[in-house]
This record gives sequence, structure tokens and C-alpha cells, in this order.
Amino acid sequence: METRIYQRESTQNIGKHFKESLKDIWSSRFLSRQLAERDIKAQYRQSYLGIIWAFITPLATAAVWIVLNLTGTVNVTDAGVPYPLFAFTGTLLWSILTEAINLPTLNTQMAKGILTKINFPKEALVISGIYKLLFNSSVKVLLLVVFVFLFGVGFHWSLLLLPFFIFGAILFGVTIGLFITPFSMLYKDVGKIIGFATSFLMYITPVVYPIPSSGIMKTIMEVNPLSAIIGTGRDLITGMIPQFGVYFLIIMLVCIPLFILGIVFYRISIPIIIER
Repeated sequence: METRIYQRESTQNIGKHFKESLKDIWSSRFLSRQLAERDIKAQYRQSYLGIIWAFITPLATAAVWIVLNLTGTVNVTDAGVPYPLFAFTGTLLWSILTEAINLPTLNTQMAKGILTKINFPKEALVISGIYKLLFNSSVKVLLLVVFVFLFGVGFHWSLLLLPFFIFGAILFGVTIGLFITPFSMLYKDVGKIIGFATSFLMYITPVVYPIPSSGIMKTIMEVNPLSAIIGTGRDLITGMIPQFGVYFLIIMLVCIPLFILGIVFYRISIPIIIER
């Protein structure tokens, strides 16, 4: 059996830590898959509606705004596509993004029992969460495609880019989550702040209404990186030219080195938190 020796070492060598993380991710690929399968099955076990629960929250949120728009309570300007499709794509993409942000924290908290008893690569928790989120997101995207055809948009080539966009959105969310997780494990207030922040950010992101044509809110929403992610995803789904295409690519390029830093930060901090 392999013998491991744990000793104090410098945490300054980011490249070395990332290389070890990649090695552990590869060696724990079977564990990651097993954890993901377990969580996916547990999600819908003893549930009559099963996987339908994955759609209920975005459908309910979209339905509220659709009713408000139809009754004239909220007057939404022309969104370029039928408003029900606009609202549903926005709320569903937003649910994927928020799930990705919360993913590292939730998966790590759920594994607290085994983290203190069994030594295994902690990166397996993050990778298993990504597997689970990819599965849930693929089911939601299938429903999105159905909506696209129901509202007469039909098939277009940009739909083929949708899997790459979903992966990029998940990468963005998980990167943020990796930096948040250690603090959330230590202080419960952090989780409540994140929940409040995501609720607030939804209203300065074109989730349920388009970007205004003028004013301070227009500037805020255009600068907001979440607007680029939601807007690009919606444009790909509805066959429109991505308004934030360049901005989205810049975000993804910045996200890659940040993801590496996030994995290293997670790798260093989680064992310390387990000790505490």
C-alpha cells in the first residue's frame, strides 16, 4: 500500500499545489463519479415528482413575472423574443449559475462527516458536484429547447454552442464558490450573505427584464459580468447575435487562472478547517 507522509510545507508554490491537485483529481475520478451518482439518486429518491423538481423553482419564478407582465403590474419593454421565453430562459440560466456558486460549499458541508474520519482527495467533492450539476443542467437545457420550439423560434446553429456555454457558466460559478467555501465552513453568516447577494444581483442582471435603453441602471447592468453570462446564454438559445459575446470570452479567459487559484486555495484551506 502507498505510504503518505504529511509534513509542514510552504504554501507559496502555487504551481506545485495545482499539479498535485490535478494528480489527485485523476486518481479520485472513480470516487468522484460514485459520489455524483449517489447524490443524483438521493436527490429524487422517495419523491413522486422526481426530476420535475429541477424545473419547479425556475418555472415558478418565471410564471410570477409573466403574470405580472400580462396583468400590466410590471410593464416590460420589448425583449426581442416572446416574454415568456425571455423570462424562462433567464430564470433557468440564473438557477444554474447560482447552483454552481453554492456547489463547493454544499458538497463540502454534506461531506463533513467523512472528511473528519477518512483521508481522501478533497478535490473529489468539487468534481462530483460538477458532475451532478452538469446532469441537472442538461435536463434543464432539454426543457429550454422544448420552449424554443413551442414559441416558434425553431432550430438554429447557435444551439450547438449551448453545451460549451453551460460548461463556461458552471466554471465561473464554481470558481467563485471555491473562494467562498472555506469562509462558509467557518462562519454561517457567509452563507446567508451569499443568499442575500444572489437575490439582489438578480435585479441588476437581465434575468426577468431586458437592459434599459438609458440611465444609470443601463450602465450597471452592462458592466455586471453576470449580465454577460445570462445575456450570452439567452442569445444562443433564441438564435440572436450575442450582445456580450466578447465580454463573455474575456470573463472565461480571466476565469481559468482564477479557477486554478481557487482549487489551490481550497486544497490548502480545507485540511486546516478539518483540524479546527
